[in-house]
Amino acid sequence: MTQGSESVRFGKRTTDTVLHRFEQWARDTPGARALIAGPDGLTYGELDARADRLAHRLLASGLPAGALVAVGTARQSELVVAVLAVLKAGGSYAVIDVDSPRSGRRQLAAAEPLVLLTDAAQHAALDNGDGPRVILLDAQPPVIGGPRTGRTAAGPADPPGGEPADPPGGAPADAPADRLPGAAAPPPGRTAAVLFTGAAEPRAVPVSHGLLLAAHEGWAEVARPTPQDRHLFTTGPDVTAFAAGWTRALCTGGALVLSPRAAWKPEDIRTAVETDRVTVLNTDPAGATRLLIEDARQATPAPAAHRGADPACRSLRLVAVSGDRLYLDEQATLQMRLRPGARVLNVYGCAECAGIGTWFELPQLPAPLDDPERISLLGTAFPGFRAEAHGGEIRLVPPDGADAIPTGDLGLLREDGLLEYGGRLRDRITLPGGRLLDPYPVESVIRSHEGIGAVVLKGVDGPRGPRRLVAYVAPPPGGPAGTLLPDVEELRDHLAGKVLREDVPRTVIRLRTLPRTAGGREDRDALPLPVLPAAARTTGSKSGTYAAAAGSSELPAGCAAGCGGVGLGLVALILTNLLWPGSTDLTGVPQPWAFLFSLLYLFECAAFGVGVVFLFGGRARMLRQRRGPSLTAAAHLAVSYLLLSWWPQDNLYRLAAKQDWPRQAALVYAFNVPLMIAGVVVAAYVVSKPADPFDFHDPVDDRPDR
Repeated sequence: MTQGSESVRFGKRTTDTVLHRFEQWARDTPGARALIAGPDGLTYGELDARADRLAHRLLASGLPAGALVAVGTARQSELVVAVLAVLKAGGSYAVIDVDSPRSGRRQLAAAEPLVLLTDAAQHAALDNGDGPRVILLDAQPPVIGGPRTGRTAAGPADPPGGEPADPPGGAPADAPADRLPGAAAPPPGRTAAVLFTGAAEPRAVPVSHGLLLAAHEGWAEVARPTPQDRHLFTTGPDVTAFAAGWTRALCTGGALVLSPRAAWKPEDIRTAVETDRVTVLNTDPAGATRLLIEDARQATPAPAAHRGADPACRSLRLVAVSGDRLYLDEQATLQMRLRPGARVLNVYGCAECAGIGTWFELPQLPAPLDDPERISLLGTAFPGFRAEAHGGEIRLVPPDGADAIPTGDLGLLREDGLLEYGGRLRDRITLPGGRLLDPYPVESVIRSHEGIGAVVLKGVDGPRGPRRLVAYVAPPPGGPAGTLLPDVEELRDHLAGKVLREDVPRTVIRLRTLPRTAGGREDRDALPLPVLPAAARTTGSKSGTYAAAAGSSELPAGCAAGCGGVGLGLVALILTNLLWPGSTDLTGVPQPWAFLFSLLYLFECAAFGVGVVFLFGGRARMLRQRRGPSLTAAAHLAVSYLLLSWWPQDNLYRLAAKQDWPRQAALVYAFNVPLMIAGVVVAAYVVSKPADPFDFHDPVDDRPDR
């Protein structure tokens, strides 16, 4: 089945581009605000002039027509300047992740750009020496915001860096007058941008000038943006939503609200929405929930929280949610948190379609639906696009004449003409016997439990081999603190008669929130494996926990560690008189002191033996705490040193004369000071917060189904 819609706009401007749209606004409204980055910003005229200068610099460096230029900078204002400059120079752009250099290097390897535009601070992290040619953006200091005086020489009123300020109304006095290649009409099929999929190994997706413009026009017909709008994207600039969505603001005369820092921090988004009077918010489900529900409840007294719109978000007229599934009840809750007349769009798309494909908002429903907590509607296709449900898989057809694009997502066209989401092909679970299970239907039924707000069902291989189903559940957003999530027995009762018996999860792991990728999608690869609590290993629990398997593996490991420590301790005791003759001589020491000192020597040797065992076997167990790798490595070495050092230290001290100050000082700085440092490292490790967002793990049920 196919759904689609046509737009009268498509096909009329075959030579138009998003760059031309921006430049038209720069000519018509040069004094209008284009970029807002905290207290700083740029007008359309200033942004256009800076992009012109950088474009000429790119051309002067020998950039050929159509070349791909990667842009990687933590300064988001300069990133927008660079994107426009690349288009003006006749090239195509790809925005690189600089917050995660590892991800950025993978993106560079996938895209293979000719040039990398970056800052000196990010250069070393992104460039390994055999990559693209590098042009540093901060070789000539950029200017963002500040007063414009029209001066042509550096002076007290000039911006930082001594760069001449722009005259009022747009281009600087010394701006080159040469016509830039981007001013010509490129073929609609020429690549304008390269976007990246959100997979662990990113895939580079070329997007043509025609498709980028078509996506913008389809969005504009649905969202109806105005020059008074202020747009904010909460995702990283390398994510498709921003890398292709900046046109929503700059091609309609609106302003783009950017983070003054490298990326938006969750706690800063609410402040920016309120301070900068954001009207159009582009975010993911978790970001929308945090802003409109969780942060609102924390900032607003409980009685006022039920009165409707959040005062801090009163400027919002449109919230576009993309990146992951959005259930109907979630969308309705978000809608209630906005002022009357504001809209919440569930936007579905892929990189091959420049980030859009279908859209849904609640007024599209012809009638109320039962079980809204189990349904996620993708709605109808954007103008000019088409959506198909071919063999159960969703395919999107862009308006540039390309073939249908398989999305890897499942869906169906309902009788009311709306597209309904049905899960992802890559999430299918292979169960024992080879049967495939689509987890989404089971997840939706689990989510209908009133105490569950989010759930992911995953197949996990147990220690005895067979794959079992594990349900990762999180509480509803904004619920009261300490809300108890259901255990495995309660969940089984809830699912009885609603799903097949063999599809009922055998384990429940309760989390505070589900982990998500940078693009806002639930990150199934980051979910924790079931862990056996100490209490359950010895006494068992209501839910069970891989009890027999874990018990059989933990006990031999503990015995091996204990026996190894004792054995190494005996070896150390034997070696003491060989390495330090006379250090344990207790001749002349009366009782009971001689016995106590002998016992001390045994403890020192035993601690040394345990330290050797911990040095070679303790790090793997410490990694389960999911703290930072650097802190874990430091704490592992610190604990090992705290155990290992007493045996050699005490023996050397006993052989050192009290008045031998050089040796005494050497011993203090060789042992005592490092022991203090090791203690500080261990203290930092103990009080540090684990790197993951998980609260606690439920025991895993290993009993057969009833």
